[in-house]
Amino acid sequence: MSAHTYSAASGLQHEEPLLFEHAHEAATSISLPGIDADTTHLKDFERRNEAKIPGLSEPEAVRHFVRLSQWNHGIETGFYPLGSCTMKYNPRVNEQVVRLPGLAHAHPDQPQDSLQGLLALLHELQTWLGEISGLPHVTLQPAAGAHGELAGMMMIRAYHDARGDVKRRKVLVPDSAHGTNPASAVLAGLHTVEIKSAANGRIDLAALKANLDDETAALMLTNPNTTGMFESDIREICELVHQAGGLVYGDGANLNALVGIARPGDMGIDCLHINVHKTFSTPHGGGGPGAGPVAVNDLLAPFLPVPRIEKHEDNYQIVHTGEQSIGAVFGSIGQTGVLLRATAYIAAFGRNHLHKIAEDAVLNANYVLARLKEAYHVPFPGLCKHECLLTDAYQERHGVKTLDIAKRLIDLGMHPMTVYFPLIVHGAMLIEPTETEAKETLDSFCDAMLEIAAQCETGDTSELHDAPRRPIRRRMDETQAARSPVLVWPQD
Repeated sequence: MSAHTYSAASGLQHEEPLLFEHAHEAATSISLPGIDADTTHLKDFERRNEAKIPGLSEPEAVRHFVRLSQWNHGIETGFYPLGSCTMKYNPRVNEQVVRLPGLAHAHPDQPQDSLQGLLALLHELQTWLGEISGLPHVTLQPAAGAHGELAGMMMIRAYHDARGDVKRRKVLVPDSAHGTNPASAVLAGLHTVEIKSAANGRIDLAALKANLDDETAALMLTNPNTTGMFESDIREICELVHQAGGLVYGDGANLNALVGIARPGDMGIDCLHINVHKTFSTPHGGGGPGAGPVAVNDLLAPFLPVPRIEKHEDNYQIVHTGEQSIGAVFGSIGQTGVLLRATAYIAAFGRNHLHKIAEDAVLNANYVLARLKEAYHVPFPGLCKHECLLTDAYQERHGVKTLDIAKRLIDLGMHPMTVYFPLIVHGAMLIEPTETEAKETLDSFCDAMLEIAAQCETGDTSELHDAPRRPIRRRMDETQAARSPVLVWPQD
């Protein structure tokens, strides 16, 4: 068997060449008729050099991509416990909904009177997200969570500027925050100051108070935070920031722990992005697609991006005006395919059952914590929310680190948890089982983790250091991959 083949019968996987390496002399696999029209107006767009397209037949191209897909681990193939990322199963009924012709074939530039069904659904989603968050004014434009952060910080800056308080440019960010938080603030023309966490993994109130002053524009925080713990002082935190003249931005990445149970707006948060591709099950990963609607209170409502969807007496309209609006942050009203999947997911639960998302997610996380807390170090004891945090402190005594544990899980058929995050915890392993996993799946994962812990105790850890053995790719030099990536196939 060639080193460049794959055998489904034997279950063996071998190196898969790039399409350019597959190519051969038969460069024409499909013939298209010429264009029977005047194309002189397209002359400026004509290709000046011949396209470098590999010569492949349709079966060769299809087999290449199918083989690559068989190497991937996804939520449809197995457990995917990425902490702080909410990789839950996506119900297929959502996919059927968004493929309805009137939705799938909609175009941003078609007349609004032909989009009334779509606009009605999206307006309903705006209303639902406002109710769920406790922040009644919503924009659907942002295409991801970080994009929502940027829009939120732009609105907060515009709010202060509109009041003539132009010196407020400081944003306080906990040291446990997602890395996009400070990046979004800086991109909005603000600067950040890190707030240290207390010994319990939550915001240190003394450190917060010491950094609040008349230059504070906002505090950005995630609740529950990235240690899996609920910020129990959230009301006092928001009150302190408000008393100092600042606003509170909520990172909604972990809303899965609260949805239907508690509303960030009721806690004192002024602005919140909602990762519908996390909390409401729409697909994400690989750079997109995503959607990160932003919900705000009355203070920030005038600054929402345009266009917005508004309901009038007998129809829905896309409104492009707003005197104090920060303007458009997306090319249309939003990533409608992702947003409609979220609409279907919320509708399936309904107002009376939406809380089951959070209840089951929190239950699953605490079940995993209960089974593993004796075998792995728990840095912040007590109940967690939708994700639990462990460390490699016990295993490190035997020369085994978090990375070894994660790589061994691959050999055991499971995607690793999030490793080495949050950065404030040494050897962190952040596990989020979500609400869509059965107890049997959680037990399989816990059994695998306990097996690894027991293997460490025996002293024979060679298998752990050598893992993974089964995948086509084993351990790579991740430092070089980040610093010296090869992004383009070299061509003559």
